[in-house]
Amino acid sequence: MSKKFIIAAIAAAVILGAVIIADPDNKNAQNIPESSPVDASTLSSRIDYFAAHGWEVEELSGKDITIPADFSEGYEQYAALQDKQGMPLREYAGKSGKLYVYEVKNYSPDNKKMLAELIVCDNTAIASMVYSDSGDGMQMSVN
Repeated sequence: MSKKFIIAAIAAAVILGAVIIADPDNKNAQNIPESSPVDASTLSSRIDYFAAHGWEVEELSGKDITIPADFSEGYEQYAALQDKQGMPLREYAGKSGKLYVYEVKNYSPDNKKMLAELIVCDNTAIASMVYSDSGDGMQMSVN
């Protein structure tokens, strides 16, 4: 082996080692905060989830859904919101779940009806959002 090859291999190993030491779990790759699983197995636990973040909600409906296996541009924006909240939506791509919709009782900017949604898979909350019912694009994270 040539000296150049050996030096290059050693340099690469040192750089790789520095990257692993600086970010051993590769957490900064997507800047997704870690979170504990959120129990959503019962109506009470789902309402408690919103209450823990200051939202008073009343469940309106629930329907079966499938999380897309490949995210469209719009769904990617939704997934990015979930990433910021530490919700594990991406881990459930392609899986079946349930979408619950709630009326928000304690927040109504400009007298707009606000809704909240929660996507649940395997009794775990994997996505959530609060949004305006008026279709004006007003959306916000739950936490």
